[in-house]
Amino acid sequence: MMKKGIAMLLASAMVLSMIGCGGAAADTTAAPAATEAPAEETKEEEAPAAEESADASGVELNVTTTFAGEDGNAQNFKDAVNAWCAETGNTVADTSATSDETFKTRVITDFETGSEPDVLFFFNGADANSFIEAGKVVSIDDIRAEYPDYATNMNDDLIADSLVDGKKYAVPVNGYWEAMFVNKEVLDAAGVAMPGADYTMEAFKADCQKIVDAGYTPIAAALGNIPHYWWEYAIFNNESPANHLEIPASADDEIGQAWVAGMNDIKELFELGYFPENTLSATDDETFAMFTEGKAAFLIDGSWKVGGIVAACQSDPEDPATLDTAKLDNFDVTYVPGQGSRKATDLIGGLSMGYYITTKAWDDPAKREAAVSFVSYMTSDTVVPKFAQHTASALKNAPAVDESAFNPLQIKAMSMMSGVTSLTGAVQDLFMGDCRVPTFDGMPEIVTGKVDAKDAVQEGIDSYLAQ
Repeated sequence: MMKKGIAMLLASAMVLSMIGCGGAAADTTAAPAATEAPAEETKEEEAPAAEESADASGVELNVTTTFAGEDGNAQNFKDAVNAWCAETGNTVADTSATSDETFKTRVITDFETGSEPDVLFFFNGADANSFIEAGKVVSIDDIRAEYPDYATNMNDDLIADSLVDGKKYAVPVNGYWEAMFVNKEVLDAAGVAMPGADYTMEAFKADCQKIVDAGYTPIAAALGNIPHYWWEYAIFNNESPANHLEIPASADDEIGQAWVAGMNDIKELFELGYFPENTLSATDDETFAMFTEGKAAFLIDGSWKVGGIVAACQSDPEDPATLDTAKLDNFDVTYVPGQGSRKATDLIGGLSMGYYITTKAWDDPAKREAAVSFVSYMTSDTVVPKFAQHTASALKNAPAVDESAFNPLQIKAMSMMSGVTSLTGAVQDLFMGDCRVPTFDGMPEIVTGKVDAKDAVQEGIDSYLAQ
């Protein structure tokens, strides 16, 4: 559905990334995060004053976030925690871990057993339903009844509503977008122009054929491993921002037919030979390497992939000083080709996570004050831009951009984002778990014709309705 305040979100997408020093312990035992983007190191600005209270001084807060492991904001989080602790005299017991299904299960289990943290940075969609239904977190409106300034620096239209009761609970920090990365070296070799804001699927298919004829692979994707981005956009191309977040009741209804058409569109691209020859057996890492090594032209992925591409252009992925700027110049990011009523400039994206204050902390007078202070600090106008970088935020007043703080690909991403006409959430985030198996895990059978797309879609819908 078309996002309210999209202009504000797009403006907020172009923000300055800055990092300080220090560190707080974090649990990094979980699997590596999907977000690879390494943060740019620049001089740290003076942090905003946190709300202080004599009652809150010396309080230990239990905090759980996804800012851990290889997450590009892990160090930003440690720095901000250290600064808040130094300013308030409080301490933080940090049990953060990288975001995966194990992490989600752990959080849900903690709420069920009464072991939830005081402050939680977590998803604001269906993953949060169980603890919101149980009354285990406090709404922003309820917090504002006692702390009127809480999260008032945010555009409320961009703070997600709960799927349970329509209330707002999670104060967002940084968002995401999904777009199409381009290896211009491959395009040049095939005589293909850099795609722009008016790119269509018909033009895309014509360009893919030129790329094949030149001896390259058009699309870097592992359909047998991570078909997620193509699944999402293929469906989106048969719908519009107005109805993309609707889940069909049947494969035969209007939305269901769009899903079936999307699966068949992927099947057509497979039959035309536009995916890697081993797309059904390759891993996502392998097809990403094809893209960064100049063997494939197009890669649909998220804003977090900027960091992975930059790292691939460094002789030492851990050392930004080893960046090969000439190699990085070969990469760009643009819009996913559009079709029908979806324009290329209508992207998947949004603000899918935020800070919750739990009822457990709220019911403790000292922890209540500290929790409000902590979340206010972590979501302030000064701290948020360090996390949002080139992605998105809900700030009412985004800072001006200092391009010297960004690498060339980040700057290209900002330029691309300035032309976006809408950001719509990912419907796969609502259609979760076993529902996605027939079309996610079953993508190889669909594209090879072993399973009819309509049957696969219907099987997923049946699973969804049975939940």
